[in-house]
Amino acid sequence: MCGRKTLTKGKIEIIEELSVDDWDEEFVPSYNIAPTQMAPVLTWRNHHRVVKSMKWGLIPSWSKDMSFASKMINARSETLTIKPAFRNLISRQRGIAITDGYYEWQKTPSGNIPYYIHRSDGKLLLLAALWDTWVTPEKVLMFSYTIITNQASLALKTIHDRMPVVINPDEMMIWLNAEQNSQVLALRLLQANDTGITSYPVSSFVNNVRNNSPECLNPLK
Repeated sequence: MCGRKTLTKGKIEIIEELSVDDWDEEFVPSYNIAPTQMAPVLTWRNHHRVVKSMKWGLIPSWSKDMSFASKMINARSETLTIKPAFRNLISRQRGIAITDGYYEWQKTPSGNIPYYIHRSDGKLLLLAALWDTWVTPEKVLMFSYTIITNQASLALKTIHDRMPVVINPDEMMIWLNAEQNSQVLALRLLQANDTGITSYPVSSFVNNVRNNSPECLNPLK
């Protein structure tokens, strides 16, 4: 499960770290990105690394309305080749949800405790995603995406039994370049990967999606 995330780095930092070729949209860093909100997704188009702002929550191209969005924020890796909404995307429309961390809630007898999960070296956390386009009734093209999840690694299983699929930077183009790298190769990357990842509990301040400030990342006292 991945239901809240961050992207606190500036646009120039992201462009330099990911060697982005094209990103002409406005971007505002966020400490509390929630489903149905817009967020940057890295794609590979016309031999360029292109960042596109997309709605979090997949709206399949064949949808009659936007009701799918809130239900499809995550896609289970185990069923990608089976479910109609995903099986045609895995071979041609793979992307990376750009984050520097995500939140997960650990269930305890005294209530749910939010944890912030991120790379210990401070670099971006690259989450495997699928994206699609949908035409609104007003004939506007809308981009949307879903984050792929897998069973959590042994270290993170104490927080939650699912985790987003993290793509290693050196394997990023295997995932992105669907023209050169087959679906079979891409599926091999969908493993529980917690290399270089650490976590710590934060306060319930992050529970409210309207709270969007560095306070979201303050360690739980």
